[in-house]
Amino acid sequence: MKTIISYTRILNIDALSITEKQLLEMMDSQLENKSGNGVLVTPNLDHLVKLQRDKAFYDCYKKAQWVTCDSRILQLFSKLLKRPFPEAIPGSSFFSHFYEHEKHNVNCKIFILGAMDGVALEAQRRINEKAGRQIVVGAYSPSYGFEKKEEENKTIYEIINKSGANVVLVGVGCPKQEKWIFNHKDKMPDVHIWMALGATIDFEAGNIKRAPQIFQKLYLEWFYRFLMEPKRMFKRYFIDDMLFFYYFAKQLLGIYRNPFGHDLFAE
Repeated sequence: MKTIISYTRILNIDALSITEKQLLEMMDSQLENKSGNGVLVTPNLDHLVKLQRDKAFYDCYKKAQWVTCDSRILQLFSKLLKRPFPEAIPGSSFFSHFYEHEKHNVNCKIFILGAMDGVALEAQRRINEKAGRQIVVGAYSPSYGFEKKEEENKTIYEIINKSGANVVLVGVGCPKQEKWIFNHKDKMPDVHIWMALGATIDFEAGNIKRAPQIFQKLYLEWFYRFLMEPKRMFKRYFIDDMLFFYYFAKQLLGIYRNPFGHDLFAE
């Protein structure tokens, strides 16, 4: 049965109002049909704040095939809208569910791009061990500032194309990863699914621990990340991301305006 697509308007983006099961089915179809090069982006509060300021990042979101709710807090607040998200689909857990779902599909071949030197290779080893086959066919940790280095980007195209991968996970931080994908994906035409999933490679390598279930159930996974990396995460969580609540209040009041010129939104 064909999935009925509906969207939730949150600030200046339209995100798919779907379940993880539906998203997996969509990606199954993409791999089976060998068509297009769809991109998955996963908005959270931090992304939504950046989307008010960064036009190039916003343009990536407008072109992405799959825009899904990454954050349990975002899913909770969406209940105040006419079309709430049925569930959150955190990118880090979705990726592990994706390769578990595809582990018997020999036509699914994944490449990992991102993280510090050696971390992507460790993630590759662990994932293949869990999947029971070489589902991850290659991994590469780019150098700092690689997105501006033409020769390194050419090397990345060559490595991915030679690997035979049709799924690529890019985890180099937001918004760099989204911009890199849309600027370069046409050079790798055999890749049918792109995933921009931040720290997922570190999670898979065991470099960063996921929050315990109690934190996740209490909508406090962000706070666990802060406790693990307080210096790096303080500004993001306690200063930058606080702006989301201001913008969201304006949306509820019907006075939010897309900073990039589209019509006034009223829920």
